[in-house]
Amino acid sequence: NLVILDRIDNGAVIAELRAINPKVTVTFYPYDVTVPLAETTKLLKTIFAQLKTVDVLINGAGILDDHQIERTIAVNFTGLVNTTTAILDFWDKRKGGPGGVICNIGSVTGFNAIYQVPVYSASKAAVVSFTQSIA
Repeated sequence: NLVILDRIDNGAVIAELRAINPKVTVTFYPYDVTVPLAETTKLLKTIFAQLKTVDVLINGAGILDDHQIERTIAVNFTGLVNTTTAILDFWDKRKGGPGGVICNIGSVTGFNAIYQVPVYSASKAAVVSFTQSIA
């Protein structure tokens, strides 16, 4: 199973992924990482009800637009934190969950900021720090 959560429903890409390996079920759900934590949890309840388990979460949403400060932080950091927090409730082994693997997509700017994009760099540094903290 491959579940894709994204704002953009690109049927051609979904069809291409399905064609790569017809044995894999590819499912798309519309999702905006900037929604509140409760909405993310609601969507994950639907996904877990259908699939029973999810093994890997790849937090790959990101934008580079320092003119949109709030949106850059919301997409690059807050959304990643909310998605991670929401899935941990389903995975928590202390609550009988199966565990799972989280892959948070960062950037070299999270380690070495570049002056041209300070907001983007800061949001990716936050991703690095958050990821290290929960590791």
